Amino acid sequence: MANDKILVIDDSRVIRNMVRDMLPEGNFQVLEAKDGIEGMNLIRQERPNLIMLDFLLPRMSGWEVYQEIQNNSELQSIPLIMMSGRKEELTEKLTEPFEFFEFIEKPFEKKDLNEAIKAAIVKARRRSPGAPMVTAASTAAAAAAAASALEVHALNEKVAKMQTEITLLKKQISQIVAFLKQKVK
Repeated sequence: MANDKILVIDDSRVIRNMVRDMLPEGNFQVLEAKDGIEGMNLIRQERPNLIMLDFLLPRMSGWEVYQEIQNNSELQSIPLIMMSGRKEELTEKLTEPFEFFEFIEKPFEKKDLNEAIKAAIVKARRRSPGAPMVTAASTAAAAAAAASALEVHALNEKVAKMQTEITLLKKQISQIVAFLKQKVK
């Protein structure tokens, strides 16, 4: 699964790092581009399994990248998630419902990212029925693994938080017991 590539094209390092942190470690190779030209070069060179594309980018906009992807039959089958902090900018160019890509509004949570990945894969499959099933199956398996790993990671975070709270409560109880023993004497 480590050869599943997700390309994040966003001029914000914060967003690129956030996506990298939200994905389960070791399951994906996350490629990053800070502008549209760098993104298109990586798309052509690496053939990622999923593209996350910011709509507003320097040098070559997300809209222009999207148009290039749509004009290339080999690239159309790659699941695509468009990202923007302002959905209205995107809907000025493309009307809803978005048929060929999934949209996610920034900032987003792990759950939103997971759902967008699944929806983008479904839309890409609908778009390219002639695409090899091995790639679609491996990408679907990767998305399912990502969903499971995200849930496990969230649960592990909750367990760690609860363990910290339990340790704090034990300390407070021992302080109360010590205080009461002093008062009884």
